[in-house]
Amino acid sequence: MIDRRALMASGACLLAAPVLAKAGTVAPGEDRLPITVSGYLLDRTQALFDGRIEIQGTQARFVQGAIGDMNTAAFTGTGRNEITELGLHPFMLAHANEGFRDYALLPIFLLRQFRHKSVFVRTDAGISSPRDLAGRRIGTAGYSSTSLTWIRGIFEDDFGLRPQDVEWVVAAKDSSAGEAGNVSAQENRLPEDVFVTQGTPGLDESELLLSGEVDALFHAATPAAYVDGDPRIARLFPDARRVEQDYFRRTGIFPIMHVLAIRRDSARDHPWLAKAVFDAFSAAKFDAYRAKDRLTWATDMLPWYSQELEDTRALMGRNYYPYGIGPNRTALETLFRYSHRQGLASRVLSIEETFLPDSLDFSEAVDQ
Repeated sequence: MIDRRALMASGACLLAAPVLAKAGTVAPGEDRLPITVSGYLLDRTQALFDGRIEIQGTQARFVQGAIGDMNTAAFTGTGRNEITELGLHPFMLAHANEGFRDYALLPIFLLRQFRHKSVFVRTDAGISSPRDLAGRRIGTAGYSSTSLTWIRGIFEDDFGLRPQDVEWVVAAKDSSAGEAGNVSAQENRLPEDVFVTQGTPGLDESELLLSGEVDALFHAATPAAYVDGDPRIARLFPDARRVEQDYFRRTGIFPIMHVLAIRRDSARDHPWLAKAVFDAFSAAKFDAYRAKDRLTWATDMLPWYSQELEDTRALMGRNYYPYGIGPNRTALETLFRYSHRQGLASRVLSIEETFLPDSLDFSEAVDQ
């Protein structure tokens, strides 16, 4: 018989309400620091939300949020959470173009995703390869989102398709807004040298594709019609898993979408806080790894889940979701390069200026 409490600890109850995490102490004579942490409730943060893992020295309140809303709160100054999850590229644009300095990044990469799977085409459009997209109309919900910046960069590097080679159609609505929150201002930044039009009012990006207003769609969210099996929509890469694995073998890059950030004033006033946060988030991730070995075969409905986990580790290593600058430098510098080349960031950013200086040497304990 499966222990119900163990199932809950393994992440089976990811929709549970936020709770107050327990805490310890860091420095003699210093009371526990009350902080608020906003982010998604994920398998790799579950142990923090339910209090099984502490951010030492704090009394931490964890609040669930949607990424678009968390971005907007941070960049407009209306959000005062000491720790928050942010979209990596929106942060880059706010830092480079708007002088945003309220937060600094920590090398905790909460959401990563290979993006070849995020390109959809109409099956009657005659598009069978990335090069067939030249001269076509591509729909999107947010031109300068992290996902789109990665896709455009990869397509230019690997297939020679420049952003200037297509017409971009920005949808009036985002079909994933319910999960992702409202598109932030940084995600709507448009460079001067690309051809951008607005889609039909009232239609979201997937509806633009269904109607034939666009030939293809670049978007992090999977179109509802594709999920429903509509034969008019297909992935550009039918075997996206193979293509993405080949990309990783060639580049060593696991694209980063979301990152954790800390208020600079909080980091200044409490120099120990950043490392305590890093250690806690790393421990929670390793707790999730252990749950995948022990119980996820029972909580996940995929019949070959164990084989997928083993195959992933064989390709990417046991810590395939690494935190810290060292194993992520290439991915970060690649996105910095893409953003400037695409006319989005005003200059090529550096790791040293965007991440909290004290965090540049943070690394994960190998024996967790």
